[in-house]
Amino acid sequence: MTNISKKSAINNNESVVLLCGKNNSFNNYGLSKVEIDFIKNEINAKEKKSICLNQLHRLFIVQLIDVKKEKYQTTETLRKASSTVHGWITDAKVENITVVDADGKALETLAFAEGLALSNYQFLKYKKDRDKERNSLKSIAIVSKSLNAKQIEELNIVVEATCISRTLVNEPVNFLTATQLSKEFQKMGKEAGFNVEVFNKEKIKALKMGGLLAVNLGSIEPPTFSIMEYNPKNAKNKKQPIILVGKGVVYDTGGVSLKPTPNSMDMMKCDMAGSAAVVGTLYAIAKAKLPVYVIGLVPATDNRPGENAYVPGDVITMYNGMTVEMLNADAEGRMILADALAYAQKYNPKLVIDLATLTGAAVAAIGTSGIVAMGTADERTKNKLKQSGNAVFERLAEMPFWDDYDELIKSDIADMKNLGGPYAGSITAGKFLARYINYPWMHFDIAGPAFLTTKDNYRLKGGTGVGVRLLFDFLKNNA
Repeated sequence: MTNISKKSAINNNESVVLLCGKNNSFNNYGLSKVEIDFIKNEINAKEKKSICLNQLHRLFIVQLIDVKKEKYQTTETLRKASSTVHGWITDAKVENITVVDADGKALETLAFAEGLALSNYQFLKYKKDRDKERNSLKSIAIVSKSLNAKQIEELNIVVEATCISRTLVNEPVNFLTATQLSKEFQKMGKEAGFNVEVFNKEKIKALKMGGLLAVNLGSIEPPTFSIMEYNPKNAKNKKQPIILVGKGVVYDTGGVSLKPTPNSMDMMKCDMAGSAAVVGTLYAIAKAKLPVYVIGLVPATDNRPGENAYVPGDVITMYNGMTVEMLNADAEGRMILADALAYAQKYNPKLVIDLATLTGAAVAAIGTSGIVAMGTADERTKNKLKQSGNAVFERLAEMPFWDDYDELIKSDIADMKNLGGPYAGSITAGKFLARYINYPWMHFDIAGPAFLTTKDNYRLKGGTGVGVRLLFDFLKNNA
């Protein structure tokens, strides 16, 4: 992990990123007149926003704050710019960089440092020559009169949690089985200070979690159901927790409804990204000691066509006693989430948010740019979630949740079926889940942004850790 810290001043021998406006004088940084004239020409004549001087003994980088109409657009522009800056730092093999907040712009400085640290993430566990491939950057120091040590430490925590979430998503299933996933939760709970209880297959059977057990029928690996609880003494919502539910399908072949082509399974280790977001959020809020009572629920299994796998036409009795006609084994995420959402009722929650790589329809609707969202929470809560989504640029696209869509999951022989029609697939999946709730609820379909096949600035190829930063911001602001 890249360490981020605060320092009081810079010296002229260290590599620097100067965050400033275009009218900065650029004096007092050990630059010659020729160098200052060069920077001003790049800014004024060539209209560049990022300028890099390699002075051999150090890099001196100027990053202009490009002010947009909305504050969140300005901060995201800086996160993206940090990716270019990271490339310069890596090419020059710089180990330590100092970010100077020249204009007293706290949010902008935090956003740039965040993007730089996230750009520095790597998943090298399975590389033989990982030391040779490791990025040079080890630490980021921030010089700012507008930021305090607590803000910077909080940024450290959120970046670390996001990177842990990314790593979980990047892990292959021959390591990260459902059992191993629960062990990772326990490890993170010990490190950050939250409790973890794991139900094994026998306990899951005793509870009659029919959805989770049905999906697991095709696997030789047992399922798990993990309960993570962070309940500090000073929690503002002591009697009503906020519950986060994460889909934990550690690998998805589509079951007997096998995915159509071999390469359509290439990314399916990422089908547990919802669970990674949940544990990453618990890790962050516990380390930051936020005064909020949060429970994380994760049903976990792989989805395979072996053993005694359930098949289209089977009728499954769920945890809450409702019956489901299973018509597509590749619509397995909603089956395991439904049991978890029904289980959440026992806590009398203030709000439940589930996160899942649930539907290809969500990707078709908005691509990888945001999160498809829907649910029954009040407008005030929805607006606060959208504000947090904008702030960290994990934006929410709310879909209509009209009663009309309920007709599409009606079954002739059971209480419902697990598949809608050819249209509005992300919404009908949400409507399926809505049958298992009796509390304020939001559903986040993260199928688009959870795993990228190409780098997108500070969102790197592979697992992105989407959801952690959004939920931390929401919980922090509304604790």
